[in-house]
Amino acid sequence: MTQKLHIIGGGLAGSEAAWQAAEMGVKVVMHEMRGVRGTDAHQTDHLAELVCSNSFRSDDAETNAVGVLHAEMRLADSLIMRCGDKHQVPAGSALAVDRDGFSAAVTQEIHNHPNIEVIREEVTGLPPKEWGPTIIATGPLTAPSLAEEIAKATGADSLAFFDAIAPIVHFESIDFKKAWFQSRYDKVGPGGTGKDYINCPMNEEQYNAFMDALLEGEKVEFKQWENVPYFDGCLPIEVMAERGRETLRHGPMKPMGLTNEHDPENKPYAVVQLRQDNALGTLYNMVGFQTKLKYGEQTRIFKTIPALENAEFARLGGLHRNTYLNSPQLLDEKLSLKGYNHIRFAGQITGCEGYIESASIGILAARFAASEILGKSIEIPPITTAMGALLHHITTGHVSYDEDGTSNEKNRRSFQPMNVNFGLFPPIDKTQLKKPEGQKRWRGKEKQTAKKRVYSARALEHFKQWLDGQETLQAAE
Repeated sequence: MTQKLHIIGGGLAGSEAAWQAAEMGVKVVMHEMRGVRGTDAHQTDHLAELVCSNSFRSDDAETNAVGVLHAEMRLADSLIMRCGDKHQVPAGSALAVDRDGFSAAVTQEIHNHPNIEVIREEVTGLPPKEWGPTIIATGPLTAPSLAEEIAKATGADSLAFFDAIAPIVHFESIDFKKAWFQSRYDKVGPGGTGKDYINCPMNEEQYNAFMDALLEGEKVEFKQWENVPYFDGCLPIEVMAERGRETLRHGPMKPMGLTNEHDPENKPYAVVQLRQDNALGTLYNMVGFQTKLKYGEQTRIFKTIPALENAEFARLGGLHRNTYLNSPQLLDEKLSLKGYNHIRFAGQITGCEGYIESASIGILAARFAASEILGKSIEIPPITTAMGALLHHITTGHVSYDEDGTSNEKNRRSFQPMNVNFGLFPPIDKTQLKKPEGQKRWRGKEKQTAKKRVYSARALEHFKQWLDGQETLQAAE
C-alpha cells in the first residue's frame, strides 16, 4: 500500500488523527506551520499546545458527558488522553494537565512513530487531489490564506468568531492570609485532594466595586470586519458582567460549596478561583477569567481582587480568532467536504468546542479516512455515544420544529460550536430510572443524577459495542 494520509494541522485534533491512522497501519504526512509561521496565541512550536486553558474538564464518566467522552477516547486508545493522564495536575473532579509536559509528550510520540512524517510548512490553499485523502485540522487559528481558500470553496461568508484567554498568576505572589485551598464541596478528583483550587473571597462591597471596574475598563476594540459572535461557553469576563450584575456570582465567581477558612462564620459574597496550571504548582490560571481587557487594565483591575493585590502575572489574557465551518451544510456524515470527497475536516474547525471534543473528532476523521485507504468498511458511532452525539451535532446541527411537528431546516443556518453534553444525546428509557431502595419519592437532585448515570452507562456500553463491531467487520474483510 502506497497511499498516504495527509493531515494539515498539528493541534490536538491533528495529532490525535495522525496517531489513530498510524496505529491502523496507514502512512501519515502531517503538515504543521508552527516552526515556520507562528500564531497570535501559541507560544511554542510543540504539537498539541494548549492555548486557552490547561483543563480537559470533568473526568467523571458516570454523571458528566465530558467524562463519558474521556472514557470513550481511552477505549479508542487516544494519544491525547494517554498523555493527559500521564501529565495530570490536581484539579478537583476535573482532569487538568501540565501544559508543557503534555505537549512535549504528544510531540515526542508523534515524531517517534514510524508511520508518521512531520513537515514544518504552511499550507496556503486546499490540498490538491494528487495528495489523496487529507484531513484539515487547523483548528481555531487557521491561517488566513487557508481560511480564505476554504471560504471560496464552500461559499461561506464568514468563518470566524472570537475566543478569549485567561490570565496566569505566579503562585508565590498570592496572599494566603486571605486566600485558601478548597475544591467546591470538597470534591476529590483524579490526582486531587479536595483542596485543588485557590479561592479568593469577596464581600458585597468588593464585588460591586470589581463589577464597576470591569464594566468601565478599557477593552480591545474590534475592527468593523471583526463583528462576529462569541461562543457562550467561553465569554470574556467583562462580557458576562455586561449581562447583569449578578451574572458572575452565579457563574465563575459563585460562592456555593466553599467555606472561607479565615472566616468560616461569614459566607463569601463571591469567590475568584485559581486552578493549578503546571506540574510544579508554580503557576495558577484564573478560572473563567478569559478577557478582552487591555493589558494595563487587566493588571489594575485584577489586582483589586482580595489575595491578588500583589499578584505577578506570568501571562495576561488576550484574544484569538476562532474559525469554524457551517458543517451541517458542508460536511457529510463522515466529515468529508461535499464536492471534495478527498478532503475531511476534524477538530474545532468543524464546529465542536473544547480540547477533548476537538481530539475526539480527530479520532473519528482518522478512522474514517484510514478505513477508506485500507479498503475497509466503517460505520459511524451510534448517536447514543458521546462521540456519536457530537458527530451528529456537527453534521446535522440544531433543527427547530414548527407547530405541526415538522423540522425547520432554515434553523441550521444559525449553527454554533458546541461542547459535548447530555442534551445532544437521544432520550433515555425512563423505565430504567430506579429510586433508591426504600424511597417512594425522589429527593433533591437524585432523579437528575440517576438520569445522567443511565445516559453514561448506555453510552459506554454502545461505544464498546461499536468498537468491537468495527474490529469484527474489518477482520472479516
